[in-house]
Formats: sequence, structure tokens, C-alpha cells
Amino acid sequence: MNITSLGYRTDLMLLQLSGSEVTDKGEYVVIRTPANPTFWWGNYLLYRTPFAPGALAGRLEVFRQEFPAAKHGAFGIDTTDGLVGAEEELKAAGFETDRSTVMTAKQVKEPARPNVDSQYRFLSSDDDWEQLVGLSLAVNSMDLEGYEEFNRRKTEAERSLVEAGHAQWFGAFDGERLRASLGLVSDGSGVARFQNVQTHEDYRGRGIASTLVHQASRYGLDEMRAHTLVMVADPDYLAIRLYRALGFTDSEVQVGLDKRPS
Repeated sequence: MNITSLGYRTDLMLLQLSGSEVTDKGEYVVIRTPANPTFWWGNYLLYRTPFAPGALAGRLEVFRQEFPAAKHGAFGIDTTDGLVGAEEELKAAGFETDRSTVMTAKQVKEPARPNVDSQYRFLSSDDDWEQLVGLSLAVNSMDLEGYEEFNRRKTEAERSLVEAGHAQWFGAFDGERLRASLGLVSDGSGVARFQNVQTHEDYRGRGIASTLVHQASRYGLDEMRAHTLVMVADPDYLAIRLYRALGFTDSEVQVGLDKRPS
């Protein structure tokens, strides 16, 4: 399957390793996650071209046929420049456009202010993973029905990746309390993708995230034998400066469109 976008290539790698189904239909790719049907970006259509004027109606009908029980809508576009196409038409239909910066690194720099107060280790125990659910809910709160269950199922999939040998999940702890976390996933092809870099708001600005990303990067390069590290970041959030300071450089723009359940 030929996917141009490095962001989506690594997204599909993650999902397939987690048990999602990926089916190439030519004009578009169907991504389906039966174990977590309310996961928007585990149940979506990836189109190979931007939206031409008037194309939305037809693509929505395809989405309804592929996901008849879905209450959300989600489309990816396999481009590297962030081009959407008929953006005003999509906005009028209730879709939000998300553009992310796909970053890569082949080596990393030491953090300017490494944090030495926290304890850094892999997540391993049931309590560690339960704390990850709590941290994710605290950092990324959303007032949506079923959101906690979605997060719990997503965390179960992440733990399964670790147990299958495809990933490691890293945590920064204050004593026994998890305060920051991230995942690093690889299929052994030489590319390792970061997942869900997050820090509790009370622990930000202390160098914890940069220290955690650096340690995970070294693990990816040295232990996973990756030649390329991939990070997908919000271009408008301050964390992107942290990644650049560690040696990650902008590679492409990844674009997705989603519509919340009504």
C-alpha cells in the first residue's frame, strides 16, 4: 500500500500493530478499529486527494456506508502540504480542520535544562497503566459521552503493544505518582513513532518533558535500532519548540478533518 504522508504511514503502522483493520479501496483507505468504535482516528477514511468543490456529499455517503453506526465523521488526506481543498464547504458542514507538523530526527541533543528530580522508568504494573488513564483524562479532558471508556480502551491497546514487543511506554514519576508520559512504537523497519507526549499541568515548565523525550529518543536509536524518529506536533503549541531544541526538524504537514457526534 502506497501512502505518501509519513504522518499517516506511521499512524497506520501504529493502528495495525494494535489490531486495527486497514483496507485499501483505491481512491481511499478504510481504517477500522472494532475494539474501540468511538475512537475517531481509529475509524476513518484516508483519501488520496484533497476535497474538490462538491465532493463532500459523496465522501460523506461513503463514510456512512463504511461506518453505519458511527456518530462522528473523520477524514484524512494523504498529502504532505496541508492542502484540504474545499475548506469552507467542510467548515459549513461542521468539520474542523487539524493541521499537525510531522517532525523527524536521526540524532538528538541533550536537553538544555534536564530534570533530575523526577524518576524515569517504563510503565509496567497495573497501577502504572491505571495512572496513565487518569493522567490522559486530566491532560486531555473532553465533555463527551463515553470519553473515559474510549481512553481506557486506548490505554489497553497501548499496553498490548508493549507486551507484544512493539513499543515502550515511558513515565516520569514523583515518588509513585505518574506526572508525565509518552510512548514510542516501532514495527522494526527502522522508524519509531512517538505517541501521546503529555505532562500534568502542575508539573510543566520543569524540564520533565524534554528529559523524557530525550531518554525515549536514545532508547529508540540505541535499543530499537531506529534510524528515524517521528514526532507529530501541534504547530501552535509551545511543545514544538522543545522538540526542535532536541534536534527534531519539520518534515511535512499532516491534515485531518473531524466532526464531533451531534
